[in-house]
Parts: sequence; C-alpha cells; structure tokens
Amino acid sequence: QVQLVESGGGSVQAGGSLRLSCAASGSIGGTYFMGWFRQAPGKEREGVAVIATAGGRTYYADSVKGRATISQDNGKNTLYLQMNTLKPDDTAMYYCAAALRYSIGSRLDPSNFDSWGQGTQVTVSS
Repeated sequence: QVQLVESGGGSVQAGGSLRLSCAASGSIGGTYFMGWFRQAPGKEREGVAVIATAGGRTYYADSVKGRATISQDNGKNTLYLQMNTLKPDDTAMYYCAAALRYSIGSRLDPSNFDSWGQGTQVTVSS
C-alpha cells in the first residue's frame, strides 16, 4: 500500500495560482501512475492530471489543459500540481492517488487508482 498526504490547498481569487503537494510513503516503487483528482459538492470525482511514474508521460483533463502542470520529485517522493489562472469552477476537494496496477482505459478514470489521500480543499472566489 501507499500512504498519501496532500497539502497546499486554500482560498484564492479567480486568476490566481496554487501549488498542491502530495507526500507519498510506503510501497512507492510499485506504482504505475500517480494522479490528482477533484470532487465538488454534488458532483462525481473527476480526474485532473495523471503522470506515469516511469517515463513521466502526463495526461490532463480538457478543463485544465494549459492551466495545470503535474510533476513528480522522485527523490522526495512528492507529487505536485501547479494550477494557474484558477476559475471558480476549479473549487473542489483535491485528492492525490496512486495506481498500483496497470489498467486499460482512460488514465483519468478514478476507478483505476487504488490508494487515496484525505484531500485538500481549493476554493476559488470570483
């Protein structure tokens, strides 16, 4: 199993930026993908950005393309999500997740991820 702890959320005005961090511990070497997901009240959890732990290929939701950058620091076992030009629609609880198995289908599908953090709240005001 992998343990994940998110940080970096907060309240920001529209147009602002935030960098989320996710500290990972445990069986990190067994992960195939790491990702960021979000869930707004009354909505389903959705994928924001995913990175392949080997090779670093990235995948982004259309809603954040050009505004978000996912990255990993393997030396620090930390995953990051840089979000720029934030919009009120970005308001949600943001979760870090790890995929411990290789699955077919969309890389942004939450069902392909096995370990989850507790989340960090991002609130964007207009």
